[in-house]
Amino acid sequence: MWQILWVNPSAHPSSGKFISNTSGHKKHPVEAIQSRVGTVASELLSQLQDWNNRRQFTPPSDFHADGVNDYFISQAVMEGTKAHDILKQAPFLIPFTSRVKIFTSQLASVRHRQEAHGVFTRNRFRIRRDHILEDAYNQMSALSEEDLRGLIRVTFVNEFGVEEAGIDGGGIFKDFMENITRAAFDVQYGLFKETADHLLYPNPGSGMIHEQHLQFFHFLGSLLAKAMFEGILVDIPFATFFLSKLKQKYNYLNDLPSLDPELYRHLIFLKHYKEDISGLELYFVIVNNEYGEQTEEELLPGGKNIRVTNENVITFIHLVSNHRLNFQIRQQSTHFLRGFQQLMRKEWIDMFNEHELQLLISGSLDSLDVDDLRQNTNYAGGYHGEHYVIDMFWEVLKSFSLENQKKFLKAAGSASEEALDRLPTSATCMNLLKLPPYGSKEQLETKLLYAINADAGFDLS
Repeated sequence: MWQILWVNPSAHPSSGKFISNTSGHKKHPVEAIQSRVGTVASELLSQLQDWNNRRQFTPPSDFHADGVNDYFISQAVMEGTKAHDILKQAPFLIPFTSRVKIFTSQLASVRHRQEAHGVFTRNRFRIRRDHILEDAYNQMSALSEEDLRGLIRVTFVNEFGVEEAGIDGGGIFKDFMENITRAAFDVQYGLFKETADHLLYPNPGSGMIHEQHLQFFHFLGSLLAKAMFEGILVDIPFATFFLSKLKQKYNYLNDLPSLDPELYRHLIFLKHYKEDISGLELYFVIVNNEYGEQTEEELLPGGKNIRVTNENVITFIHLVSNHRLNFQIRQQSTHFLRGFQQLMRKEWIDMFNEHELQLLISGSLDSLDVDDLRQNTNYAGGYHGEHYVIDMFWEVLKSFSLENQKKFLKAAGSASEEALDRLPTSATCMNLLKLPPYGSKEQLETKLLYAINADAGFDLS
C-alpha cells in the first residue's frame, strides 16, 4: 500500500504507458490501474483497521508504514500534496505520533494566519469559582467563532467577590478548563450519563433536567474543541460510540457493546434463537426508563401490534440498536457536534480512530513516562541533571501512583500553589517547577505530595 501511494506512485499521465486487457481490445492507462488498486487497497485496510479497533487481533503498529519521516510530515500539512492525499485516504499508514505532529502543525498554522490578519482576539472572562459553569456558559456562548480561536484569559473571583491574585499567562486558563469540564461533564449535573465502564455519553433524558439542555450541549462541544485547540488535556473519558459521532460516523449493532453490553448480548441471543421467537411475546416497541418515568416508543408505525418473529427478528435487532445508539440522543449529539466543529475541522478528526481521539482529549491512561520527561527537562538555579536533589526528585516522581503523577502534571502545568513551608511551587505559564534543596528523599516526597494535593486556587500565588 505504501509502495503504491508514496514510494512508487502512479505514473505521470504524459508517460503514455498502457496495459491491454486479456482480449486485447481495450487499453488502460497504468496510472488509472494503480489509482484504482490504491483506492481498493485503502478501503480494505480501512475496514480491517476498524475491525481491529473493535476487537484487536494485531498491534496497531502493523498497519504503519516504515517510511514516514520529517519530510513526509512537512508535506502532509500542505493541501494539494501527495502526502496530504495519503493522510486523507489512508491515515492508518502513518504512526499516531506523526499524525499528532501534523495535527498540532495544522492548529499552529490556523493561529498564525489569524495573527497575520490581525484577528487573533483576546477575551477576558471573570469567573466566580462557586458559579463556574453558569459564568463560563454565559461568557463563552457570547463569543463568535473567530473569538473562540483567540486567546482567553481568566480572572477568578472568590466567594467575597474579590479577584484572586495572579496574572493569567496560560496557567489560570488551564485550571479554568479543568474545573469547568469536571463540573459540566459530571453525571450529577445531568447532561451526561455513564456506561457500566464509567464512560460518558449524552443523557437521553437531559431535557427533563435542563430546559436549555441543547444550548448547553452546543457549549460543551465548543468547550471540548477549545481544549483540544489549545492542547489542554482534560479528563473526560467518552464512550467509543459517542467518539464515533465526533467523526460523523453512524453507529450500528457492532457499536452497541460500548453503550450497553447486556442489551447487545440479549440481541445476539435473539439472532441465534432456534425456537419460535413469537412465543417470547416481543413487539416492535422499546421501553424508555428515565428518572423513574417509563414510556413506550414504537420502533415502527403500529409497532405495538407487530410481534417479533423469526422472519423479522433481524429488523427488530437493528431497530433496537439504532434507537439506543442514534435516535435517543440525536438532538444532543447534533448540538454537541455543531459546537465542536466551530474549532475542530472534520479533516483533522478523520486522521484519528476513536481510541486515538480519546488520547488527544485526555492523554494516555498508562503511567507517566518519567524517563522521557526527565530527558526533556531543563535546569536552572544551580541545579543540573546529576544534582542529588534532582535525582531524588525523579525517584520520588517515578514511585508515585498514576493518580499522583497526574496531579503532579496538573500542578506543574495548570495550577499554582503558595510557597508555604518551602513547598515545591510552579509558574504554570511556562511549566516551571521551583524545587527547594531538600535534605532527604522523605522530606521531598512529603512536601511534593502536599503541594500537588493542595487546592488553594491562585489566591495565594
